Amino acid sequence: MGLAGEHRRGSKAGAFSVFPGMDRVLTVIEGELLLLTVDGAEHPLEKYRPFRFSGDADTASALPTGDIRDLNVITRNGAFKGYTSIIELSKKRAHPVFKGQLGILLQGQATVTPGTAGGRDAPDDGEAPEAAEASGEPETLGRYDAVVGSDSGTPEILGRGFLAVVSIDRVTG
Repeated sequence: MGLAGEHRRGSKAGAFSVFPGMDRVLTVIEGELLLLTVDGAEHPLEKYRPFRFSGDADTASALPTGDIRDLNVITRNGAFKGYTSIIELSKKRAHPVFKGQLGILLQGQATVTPGTAGGRDAPDDGEAPEAAEASGEPETLGRYDAVVGSDSGTPEILGRGFLAVVSIDRVTG
């Protein structure tokens, strides 16, 4: 198992599902605060601050400031390791999304174009919206639109706002 995304909107306080043998990275992407209790320890999770914890843990939540939406990356221990980074986008400097990464526009306005490094990928590679791949023209991203990365024809994102960059690495050795 590589990636599972779980979004909560208007979450109710209470127990989380247990995912034995899994590792979780939870990031609040909408709303102010999620109070997470993991194996008895309280962790206040603010917006755009990824938090890693075991899927085996006894976990519950409270919503002291109202509804939230979260992005949850779940990976199998010993096989994969998941990461979530929150990047502030720039209108002047493009942010590349490389192979093994998924870029998700969380807030703001942005466009994606195929990059020029290493040539272009085949259209069925599924890395950037098809119109951008076919024409090389920027394509507008909407909130929660995702761009799959590549090391050739690397998609580049320009704009104002915040981008979640999720990567899943295979654990070796």
